[in-house]
Amino acid sequence: MHRKPTFPIAITQGDPAGIGPEIIAKAFRDAPDLLAGCFAVGTVACLRRAAACIERSGAPSLPVAVLDSLAEAGEMPPRCLPVWPLAGLHGGAQWGRSSAQAGGDAAACVVWAARAALRGEVAAMVTAPLNKESLAAAGVAYPGHTELLQAEAARHAGVALAQMPVRMMLANDELRTVLVSIHVSLRDAIAAVTRENVLQTLRITHAALSRSLGHAPRIGVAGLNPHAGEGGLFGREEIDVIAPAIEAARADGICADGPFAPDTVFMRARHAMDRQGEFDVVVAMYHDQGLIPVKYLGVERGVNVTLGLPLVRTSPDHGTAFDIAGKGIADAGSLIEAVRMARALSARP
Repeated sequence: MHRKPTFPIAITQGDPAGIGPEIIAKAFRDAPDLLAGCFAVGTVACLRRAAACIERSGAPSLPVAVLDSLAEAGEMPPRCLPVWPLAGLHGGAQWGRSSAQAGGDAAACVVWAARAALRGEVAAMVTAPLNKESLAAAGVAYPGHTELLQAEAARHAGVALAQMPVRMMLANDELRTVLVSIHVSLRDAIAAVTRENVLQTLRITHAALSRSLGHAPRIGVAGLNPHAGEGGLFGREEIDVIAPAIEAARADGICADGPFAPDTVFMRARHAMDRQGEFDVVVAMYHDQGLIPVKYLGVERGVNVTLGLPLVRTSPDHGTAFDIAGKGIADAGSLIEAVRMARALSARP
C-alpha cells in the first residue's frame, strides 16, 4: 500500500561522481512503498543521469520529478524520483573522479538537509556517500558527514562544538557498534581514549538506544589493547582509563560491562537466528576496531547512524565506490536499510 507520511525524508545525493545518485534511483525503483514520501536533494541533471544508468532492458524508465514544495513529496506516484533542486550547484561531474566541484555540491546538499531537519521541515535525513578527498578539495572544514552535521547542529543550537557531542553507530540486524573516535589518525585515536571520552560515549549510547530500543541497552565495552591489556602486560589504558569510565557509567545506572578483549567481544554481542547476543551494542575504541566486524557481516545491510544529534540521520555503511560509479551495478541494499531505519527512528518520540 502506498502510504504518505506526514513529514518527508530528505535523501542527499552524495558525491555526484560516485554511486550515491544511482543507488538513490535504484531505491526509488525497487522499494517504492518504503520510499513513499522521500525525496532526493541535489541537481535534476545528476539524478536524471543516475536514473538513465540503471535502466534495464524492457523495463520502464524511472521518471524524475522536480518538487516545487516539500509537501509534494508525499503526493508522488510510486517508482518516481522526486528531486528538490538546489540552486548554485555545479551539477556535472565525471564518474569516478574526485573534484572540488563534486565535493562542494555534496556538502551543500548535506547542509541544506540538516538545516531543514533542524527546523522540523523534514522528519529525517538519509545521506548518500561523500568522498573525503573531494570535500577537502572544496575547502570544506570537516572530514565527513558526522563532523559536518555536528557543526550544523551546534550552530543551530547556538552552542560551542564541544557542547554538541556526537558519536557514530554502525548497525545491522546482527550487530551494533558505537565508536569513541571517528575520522582521525590511529595515533590520534589512541590519544582520544580518555576517561571523559569513553564515559561520554557510554552516556550517548545509553540515551540514544534507550529511546530506539524502548529499554536500557546492554553495552559491552571493547578494550584498546590486545587481550584488553592482559592485566597491564600490554598497556594500562584498560586499567587506568576504560574501567574507571565504565564504573562511572554504572554509577549513573548505565548497563555497561568490560573492558573485554577486542577480538572476542563482537562475537559475544552478535545476534544470530538461534541465539541472542550478550550485548545490544559494543562500544569500540576507534574507527576500524568497530567497523570491520559490522562490515564483514555484510556491507549491503549495514546502516550508519549519528547519535547525539537533535535530528535523525542515517546513511549506508559504504563509500562512493568510484571504481563502479555510472555502471548501474551498485547495490542499493544499504541505502534502503538506511531509509528503513530513518523511518523507524523518526517515528519514535
